[in-house]
Amino acid sequence: MGRDRAILDAAAEAFYEKGFHGVGVDELGARAGLSGPSLYRHFSGKDEILATLLNEAMDGLISATVPVHDDPALDLQRALRHHVDFAVGHRHLINLYQREVRSLAEPWKGRFDLRRSLYTDRWESLFGRRFPALDQPTVAAVTQASLGMIFSLSYWPGRTVQGVDVEALLSSLLSHGLGSFEPAQTTAPGPAC
Repeated sequence: MGRDRAILDAAAEAFYEKGFHGVGVDELGARAGLSGPSLYRHFSGKDEILATLLNEAMDGLISATVPVHDDPALDLQRALRHHVDFAVGHRHLINLYQREVRSLAEPWKGRFDLRRSLYTDRWESLFGRRFPALDQPTVAAVTQASLGMIFSLSYWPGRTVQGVDVEALLSSLLSHGLGSFEPAQTTAPGPAC
């Protein structure tokens, strides 16, 4: 494993346990098997480490928001499934994002905010394509509600996710909830008896 990866993994764990502001460079170095000052050969400091971790998460998430199907329902289903899988597999990273994104400093903050805006726009496009009858404010609210449900997983107690197929549970909840936006199926009256 490369030193950069070791530092990033150690930082993700430390930031998750103690928060961004609760961890010093010396501790990050020690957790990665380096002295604090030698960490600066790899990163300019904690701010760059946090930005790198958050951008890695965003890379994994934003790529799934690009439409790949002609069918908007398949695209939305694929993107939701990817995000549920990502949230299950990267709970600590999602938690880090939710708690510490406000700690990003410049020059990383501005670039990350632009990427986050693109990410949100792409999600709204996926929902808008899938449910064209919804107005834009509703599409924005549905987007945030869906992502909020998925990413709330990062705050669930560990015992809650044990023994439960979390992917299936979240996918079912999302599917049923979003089903309420389907046009009502009308059936022609049958012949009178």
